[in-house]
Amino acid sequence: MIFEEMAHNDYEQLVFCYDEVSGLKAIICIHDTTLGPALGGARMWNYETEEEAITDVLRLARGMTYKNAAAGLNLGGGKTVIIGDAKKDKSEAFFRALGRYVNSLGGRYITAEDVNTTVQDMDLIYQETPYVCGISESYGSGGDPSPKTALGVYMAMKRTAKEAFGDDSLKGKTIAVQGVGNVAYTMCGLLHEEGAKLIVTDINQEAVDRAVENYGATAVGLDEIYGVEADIYAPCALGGILNDDTIPQMKVKAICGSANNQLQDDVKHSEMLAEKGIVYAPDYVVNSGGVVNVADELEGYDEERAVQKVKEIYNQMDKIFSIAKEDNISTAEAADRLAETRINQMMRVKSTFSLNEKNQFNKG
Repeated sequence: MIFEEMAHNDYEQLVFCYDEVSGLKAIICIHDTTLGPALGGARMWNYETEEEAITDVLRLARGMTYKNAAAGLNLGGGKTVIIGDAKKDKSEAFFRALGRYVNSLGGRYITAEDVNTTVQDMDLIYQETPYVCGISESYGSGGDPSPKTALGVYMAMKRTAKEAFGDDSLKGKTIAVQGVGNVAYTMCGLLHEEGAKLIVTDINQEAVDRAVENYGATAVGLDEIYGVEADIYAPCALGGILNDDTIPQMKVKAICGSANNQLQDDVKHSEMLAEKGIVYAPDYVVNSGGVVNVADELEGYDEERAVQKVKEIYNQMDKIFSIAKEDNISTAEAADRLAETRINQMMRVKSTFSLNEKNQFNKG
């Protein structure tokens, strides 16, 4: 079944990593390297089964291919999942063992932080391999990429507002924010500075209290957020939250947030949003600021340059809305089309180059 899935979706490599001494159990997946080395973070999760971990890493790696391509990066897609409890299983030996596995791939895969991994974890990986981003600033890196992810969401939201309301000003707009973690809290700060009104919810009451105290946000219950009166809904927590139950409750004109895999069913729920007249900003474009930032480290990190690249997410969103209109398709499909066009163009370039090389060899 695994090989069938890999063949069906053009995966390149799946690497199982085990280190008895440290207890490391991880899986690295390289989906596609057409545009360049595969870049994608290492997330740690207490998966119930190995099969669950494999399913997740395959899905995430493919998603990174599309995210990197749509963001205009010369990078392919890959991902690492680490099986374990982030509160109990981490150690220096643990991440250095993972670093050796990453290094064994010779630069085909570059890792970075992700869910339940930190800059400090990446520093340990860096002791074993140069193929890691998001390490400490003392190494000449950009450090924690979450503020740049937040900036990217903010820029995407401005372009989404222009699509929904005719101009990109967020002043006076009411934004319903589901989840106020590091990325969303920074995003809320940017929105507050522009004069937006915030409605927030989170399973962590401290996160809610912080947004209320510092940004004047209004707190609501976890299930209330779907039906609040607002201009824009910003899902920044769970995946699959745009579904049969939640979409009918929504009283917004646009959706733009940092959560991954927001649509439970890409086709069905894109259509439901369109029927309600809700403008949807595709999540993997909206939340690409972090990967854009860490990718800049591969050129020798320059924060000013990285910030300018992150702000280009506004223009990437512009392209997506244009494709959706011109081809009469959903914005989710338009984002995929933008990514696939880049990948296919590069495949043709490489095929032509290889053919020319072969012809030159035959002539010789």
